Amino acid sequence: MMTAARKNYEDRMQRVLDHIDAHLGDDLDLEVLSSVAAFSKFHFHRQFAATFGLSVHRYVQLARMKRASHQLASEKGRSVTEIAMDAGYDAPDAFARAFRGRFGQSPSSFRKSPDWTPWLAAFGPLNNARSRLMPVHYEIDDVTIRDVPPTPVAILEHRGDRAGLPATIETFIAWRKTVGLSPATSPTFNIFRSERTPADPGDYSMDLCVGTELPIDPDDAVMRAGVIPGGRCAVLRIEHDTHNLEPAALFLYGSWLPASGEEVRDFPIYCRRHLSLSPDGGAQDVVVELFLPLK
Repeated sequence: MMTAARKNYEDRMQRVLDHIDAHLGDDLDLEVLSSVAAFSKFHFHRQFAATFGLSVHRYVQLARMKRASHQLASEKGRSVTEIAMDAGYDAPDAFARAFRGRFGQSPSSFRKSPDWTPWLAAFGPLNNARSRLMPVHYEIDDVTIRDVPPTPVAILEHRGDRAGLPATIETFIAWRKTVGLSPATSPTFNIFRSERTPADPGDYSMDLCVGTELPIDPDDAVMRAGVIPGGRCAVLRIEHDTHNLEPAALFLYGSWLPASGEEVRDFPIYCRRHLSLSPDGGAQDVVVELFLPLK
């Protein structure tokens, strides 16, 4: 059980996040934010980093860039220069360099045709920081059993150390763009064929998949054709910290499965990543459904 002192500490930290969200266009230096939490400015930067896993400056920078990307996509009447200034940049070219470095697109290109997959990946640290004060506790009733139809997919296999996963993801994204399979219209799946952190990092194994009935050339240098088999599955919906599904998977195996009387089927646990768009055209944080195949 959380102690009163711990609860008070986390409430003060939460006030800082809420203040940042509400005042992204204002001065958000260390002195301002430490006073919001009623902590000493001489210690607050380390307190913040220890609590959220990234610095105050980095958090504010990401939050402003996230707002700027939404403005680019939805506020067509505002100039890139105005949006850059709102994001804290003195010049639009500095904003453009930072934007391209983070999302792989110029602000103008993003405004015309946003690529939401690298957008979601870029804000993983921001989402993870917020989730640290909002741990998710799953309940048995959160799990549903569903009959899932077979799903034809194009598969890119990642085999080896997780350190190489970002490069595999970039290859996957590039292939999708080439064939026109947008995450907004063609579902994304990950099949987890190993532990998240195997004893030998080289044993890590995951398949990146996109749902499609397009024929895949047997000589395709990147993808191969496959099918996620149909059948009964236990399904758990995840809306927070979707970059680390291990806690949800361990809940399914450690709590739900023993209590359910069910038996697992001979196919790995996998997930589907849902990317929904808000009415203004902005990407929402991805929602994940985790599937545990059952007999």
